[in-house]
Amino acid sequence: MARRKERVCMCFSVVLICVIIIIIIIICLTHFPEQDCPGGEFRNAAVAADSDTCSKVGSRVLQSGGSAVDGAIAALLCTSVINPQSTGIGGGSIFTIMESNGKVKIINSRETAPNRVKPDLLSACSSEGSGSQWIGVPGEIRGYEKAHRLYGRLPWADLFQPTIQLAREGIPISIILQHCLHIPNNTSSPLRQLFMDAEGNMLKQGDTVKFERLADTLEMIAKYGADVFYTGDIAKDLISDIQEAGGTLTLEDLSSFTVSEPQAWNASVGDYTMYFPPPPSGGATLSFILKVMQGYNLSPASVQGEERVHTFHRYVEACKFANGLRKLMKDPAFGSQMEASAMIQEKFAQYIRGLISSNSTYKAVYYNITPHVDTQGTSHVSVLAEDGMAVSVTSTINHLFGSKVLSPKTGVILNNQLFDFCGKVNQIHPGERPPSSMAPVVLASSAKKHTVIIGASGGSMITTGISMTLMNHLWFGKSLKDSIAAPVVFVNSKNALRFEPDFDKGVIEALQALGHTVDIQRIFYNVVNAVSKRRGCIDAVSDTRKMGRSSGY
Repeated sequence: MARRKERVCMCFSVVLICVIIIIIIIICLTHFPEQDCPGGEFRNAAVAADSDTCSKVGSRVLQSGGSAVDGAIAALLCTSVINPQSTGIGGGSIFTIMESNGKVKIINSRETAPNRVKPDLLSACSSEGSGSQWIGVPGEIRGYEKAHRLYGRLPWADLFQPTIQLAREGIPISIILQHCLHIPNNTSSPLRQLFMDAEGNMLKQGDTVKFERLADTLEMIAKYGADVFYTGDIAKDLISDIQEAGGTLTLEDLSSFTVSEPQAWNASVGDYTMYFPPPPSGGATLSFILKVMQGYNLSPASVQGEERVHTFHRYVEACKFANGLRKLMKDPAFGSQMEASAMIQEKFAQYIRGLISSNSTYKAVYYNITPHVDTQGTSHVSVLAEDGMAVSVTSTINHLFGSKVLSPKTGVILNNQLFDFCGKVNQIHPGERPPSSMAPVVLASSAKKHTVIIGASGGSMITTGISMTLMNHLWFGKSLKDSIAAPVVFVNSKNALRFEPDFDKGVIEALQALGHTVDIQRIFYNVVNAVSKRRGCIDAVSDTRKMGRSSGY
């Protein structure tokens, strides 16, 4: 009997101790908050857009209970007025969405060629790409609609309100927008009139520009949904303006536009799996370059001493081969993807490494170069929400101010996306999506417990911006901020090397000595926005090249 009482007392004591431990843990969690993340990092969620204003718009949407998709849409709409030269509802976008369970979804709303595309349009590829003949069917709003239907939490109209307010009240001209406005021949009437003051002078930094017609259009879309843009009154006004400007788009083109939802492609990049959209996006090209480079066992030592010359030589050689592979980036509805899928395999990367000499470069034919046009436009937003959902979305109207055609009735600046076919195809088919460098990607490593949401703008420089950022961050030991800020080398369509200011002069001279052609480029458009989560802390970086700044909480 005594022993039984002893056992009961012992069990009671164990239970009591467990209860006390649980109470202590609860008290600690309740009264002692988690340690702050270092270096201005965030604990819960973050948005990296092209501007401080738009990152904050997206972050507020997340704090209001919105999903990562809600935040991305709101930030992109905002960007259409803060940086109207880069993106807007007259263009198209590609979403790469990773759900909290790891499932990845692609939503491609890139523009398509109209049914009445001019059969001889490619003969005009030597032009600068402005004019109504280059306008593709805008897909941006249909892309937002699809993404919101699948993942939206807040009402559709709520996502438009911050931008409608900005458009009506006006926004100050930034130094970036001022520069774009003063590039010769970069705007035409009535687009030019939008950015003129009452005396007919072009607006400058600090002046206010209002987008009142666009605000009206956004209010209609917010109230009545995407259909009003594709089949309603806005559609009629938009087509009327495009046809008056000489374009070939019809109401049928708008009403028949649909987004595509292809399966995400993935490739191993060291300890990471990288998810990206298939062709005609540029994700496969990015993957190819990274696959080639990872075979050189890169580390911080790879960019030190003499080894740094070998590293950059191999990198620019990989970029030259990538230029030759751009012809494979075709709309799957109009060509096979077998060759494109082969280029992201390790076997092919190993083959290419065998073709890269350690001490010489070659003529263009060696890389099977396909001439293509270097472009500069586009915008990117990276978002990570509290529930772990990640969104990497790139949006564009292609060149700066797209086609330079403004629809006066709607306030929409139209894309010149058909120019992306130049140098890459022999014929444009109605309904075909053009090749693109856009590569919104998400990288995840269970071993390192690390997720990176990244993408870039800058047309042909997108691949350069992302690949060099990822090499810096994943292999060379640099922080995300330093990885994005580091000067880049861009290999243009003629295989000439263009170095960003402050690039290592010793490397430049050494690469010239190896036979590489160096070309001068004063302005670089590579702009990378990324969010990284590791060990519970979120680092979000918007590229300062576009005066960007991230936001989070």
